[in-house]
Amino acid sequence: MTRSILITGASSGIGRACALHFLERGWNVGLLARRADELHALANAHDRARALPADVTDVASVDAAFAGFVQEFGHLDVVFNNAGINTPALTIDLLDPADWQKVIDVNLTGCFLVARAAFRQMRAQMPQGGRIINNGSIAAYAPRPGMAPYTSSKHGISGLTKTISLDGRPFGIACGQLDIGNAITSMATQITSPVTQADGSMRTEPGIELEHVAAALYSMADLPLSANMQFLTVMATNMPYLGRG
Repeated sequence: MTRSILITGASSGIGRACALHFLERGWNVGLLARRADELHALANAHDRARALPADVTDVASVDAAFAGFVQEFGHLDVVFNNAGINTPALTIDLLDPADWQKVIDVNLTGCFLVARAAFRQMRAQMPQGGRIINNGSIAAYAPRPGMAPYTSSKHGISGLTKTISLDGRPFGIACGQLDIGNAITSMATQITSPVTQADGSMRTEPGIELEHVAAALYSMADLPLSANMQFLTVMATNMPYLGRG
């Protein structure tokens, strides 16, 4: 049976690269993001892809996207909870509470709503079970200066991942987390311009190509449900992570 995956944030960056990686390997792929034009362009170029325009912060929108996925492909094997945003680096006293809330809404609440819909489907379907993979970040372990909203959201993702892992055991639902460091995307400005380090210096950091992120995700998704990569880190070899600060 052809396996299936639903990917959020699939219109660009990590999500798009991962969608193409799975399509090239014969998977059915649901493409979920807000930018419908980009999703439809990608889906129109691939028979096994389905565009699912949705806002991860909206319950009804997420539920409708999952219903469309199931109608198209039937069984849901894997969800990659990838959608996320960031804000410019600011110390907490200068941070607009609205910007804090926007990041938490997309990165954490959006991840919860997608995982909630995935868990419900995986619990109800036959054969029962599936895999949820959350896009974490090395920021959950070693934050950058001035990134309170993003860092806090990714700490929340780690807690959500652990809880889903426990709650999913009776239903054959595995949950893991992919922690990515310095993938070369439009969000990762540290790849193209100097960024503040923990010691106050400015430095341009090395990055990692998206194809390697997609390969790491595939290694998690391709496992049998009897095995799970609980946490996997993929990063640029020489980026300042270990020893940061």
